[in-house]
Amino acid sequence: MNIPNVNHYIHAYKVAPWRIQRQWVGSALLVVVTLAMVATLYLIVTSQAAIAGREIQDLTYSINLSQQVSSNLQTRLASLTSASAMERRALELGFRPMESDEVEYLVVPGYAKPDPFILNSQQLQLSALTIPPEYNQSLLDWMDENLLSTRGMQ
Repeated sequence: MNIPNVNHYIHAYKVAPWRIQRQWVGSALLVVVTLAMVATLYLIVTSQAAIAGREIQDLTYSINLSQQVSSNLQTRLASLTSASAMERRALELGFRPMESDEVEYLVVPGYAKPDPFILNSQQLQLSALTIPPEYNQSLLDWMDENLLSTRGMQ
């Protein structure tokens, strides 16, 4: 039964050879379309990466420009508030240096001078006594404790 079917197909291809050509052309077109899709996908991914890289460059440039402007403003502020510049402006406004006999102190009743807060290494170190015991227990100790407590209940 298979033999007449095979002979039928061989006879059909001998009568119409364009069928084989159509299969080859179809296979070639399938390969070309597949390659075109892969190339398109590659171009899309590459262009998105290039766009993201360009945006990063633009943002980096903006950050550098902002830092430069900030540095320039800080330099200008430092020059405007320097001791010599402040003294010159004060003299231009009519101020003069204070004499020692012109000093006047005010006593404020009830004011207590706050003690300065001094950090030392003793305050920063935690001893084992100040750490809660839950944090001193290892995982094995905890498991032993829980296993012993469950055995005691049974």
